[in-house]
Amino acid sequence: MPDSNPVSPQGFDEWAALAKSDPQAFEKQRRQVIDRAILAAPADRQQQLRRVQWKLDQIRSTSRTPMVACLRMHRLLWESVTGDHGLLACLQRSAAAKQRPARTASARIIPLHGGGRSHLPRAGG
Repeated sequence: MPDSNPVSPQGFDEWAALAKSDPQAFEKQRRQVIDRAILAAPADRQQQLRRVQWKLDQIRSTSRTPMVACLRMHRLLWESVTGDHGLLACLQRSAAAKQRPARTASARIIPLHGGGRSHLPRAGG
C-alpha cells in the first residue's frame, strides 16, 4: 500500500524532476506543502495567507505560460512592497509617527461657581 503522505521533494532539482515525470504528483505535493505552511502560521494570519494563495493560484490558472505566471506573481509581490498600502508605505508612516512629538491633550477649564447652584434661568420665570 503506498504511503498516503510521501516525503516532499527537497530541492529545486527534485521538484523539477517530479514536475516533469509526474505532473499530478507534483501538483499534489505542491498543494500539501502550501497547506502545511499555512497551517503552521499563527491562526490569525491563516485566512489572509489562504487569500494570497488563492490569488496566486488564479494567476497560475489564467496565465498562458509558466513564465507569464511568474512575471505576474513578481509584479504582485512588488505591488505589495511598494504600492500605496504596501510594506514600504507602512514602514514610512511608522517612522514618521515616531519622529513627531506626541500630542498632549488640552482643554479649556470652565470654572463652576455657586456651590452647586445652577445659574441657568428658572423655567417659567
